[in-house]
Amino acid sequence: MKTRRLTTLAVMTGTLMMGTSVFASQQTTKIEVTADNFSHAETARNYRNWASKGATQQFVKMQGLPPRGKAAPTVQMNDDTLYGVAIVEAVDGKVQFSIPQTDNYMAVQVITERGHGQHYVVEDGDYNLTVESDYAFLIYRSGTENGIESALEELNKVDESDFNFAREYEVQPYDYDEVEIWVEKYTQEVNSKANFTYTFPRTSDKVTDLHQWNLENAAGWGGASPEAFVGNKYANSPQLKANICYTTTFADPENKFFTSITAYDGDKYLMEGVRNINSHTWDKNEDGSITISFNCGESAKNNIDTKGNDFTFTSRHYGVNPKVMVANEDPIISALKAE
Repeated sequence: MKTRRLTTLAVMTGTLMMGTSVFASQQTTKIEVTADNFSHAETARNYRNWASKGATQQFVKMQGLPPRGKAAPTVQMNDDTLYGVAIVEAVDGKVQFSIPQTDNYMAVQVITERGHGQHYVVEDGDYNLTVESDYAFLIYRSGTENGIESALEELNKVDESDFNFAREYEVQPYDYDEVEIWVEKYTQEVNSKANFTYTFPRTSDKVTDLHQWNLENAAGWGGASPEAFVGNKYANSPQLKANICYTTTFADPENKFFTSITAYDGDKYLMEGVRNINSHTWDKNEDGSITISFNCGESAKNNIDTKGNDFTFTSRHYGVNPKVMVANEDPIISALKAE
C-alpha cells in the first residue's frame, strides 16, 4: 500500500534541516558564469532555492499565493495557481509522476537541469516520461478558479509516493551573486522591449538563439512551451510608469483553460497588494471584448493598481489558442495605450 506524506506551511516558510548531500557542493572554487552556461546556472539557482525548502526530500506545496518581492523562490510566479514542487532523479532516463482527478485546472511541467520544460501535461493519469538530464524539476500548477482552499485540496490529492526524490542531488557550485548580476542585466534588456514573447524550447537541441534563451531564463524561468490547447504562451510588456493610466482592449483570446494579466516590479517579482486579472473573473465589454486598465482609478474597467510602483505586466495564455500561438505579437500587449 502506498504511503503519503503532506508538506505543511512550516516546511514552506520555516527552517528545514537538510541532508548534507544538498550542501556538499559548497566548495571554495566556484564555476564562473558565462553566456554559454547561464541557462544552466539560473536553473541551478532555482533548483537550489527549492531544495532549501525541502523539494529534494518531499512534495513542497505552497499553502497560498506566492510571496511578494524576492522572497519568492522563482521569478515571475503567477497568481492564478498554487504551486507544488518536487525535485526528482531520473530512473533509466525517465521520471515518474501522476495527475489525480480534480475539479480544477491542474498541470505538471517537467524541467530539465538546463531549464527546458521538456514536458507539459494537463490530463489526469500516470506518467513515465523521458528527460535529457539526471534530475528533473516537477512543477504542479493547481488552478485557483474555485478558490485557494479548493486549489490546495486538489493539490493534496497528488500521490508523492510516485516521486523518486533527488535525495543525492548536490547544488551546483556557481557564484550565485554573479548569477544575479547576469539576471539583472538580461531582465533590464527584456524590460526595454516593446513586446517580448517567450519561446521556451523543450530541449537543448531546439535552442537556435542562445541570447534569446538566456533572456527567457532570466526574466521568466520555468515557463511552458506554447502548444495548441495544451501548453501556454507568455509575453512581457515593456517597463511602464506608475503615474500614467494605461489601458488595453482586445478580443477574447478564447484559450482552452484561461487567460491572465499579472503586473510585476522591474525585477519581475510580484508586488504587495497588487491583484491580477484573469478570464475567470474579468468583466467583459458589451461587444464581448475585454478592457484591462492599469492605474486608472477604482472605477476603471478591470483596473490593476500597482501601488505607486513602475511595473511590467505579463500576459499568459493557458492552453493557448492556435490563433494566439501563431501571432507575431501578443494581442493584449500590442493593444496597450497610454491614456
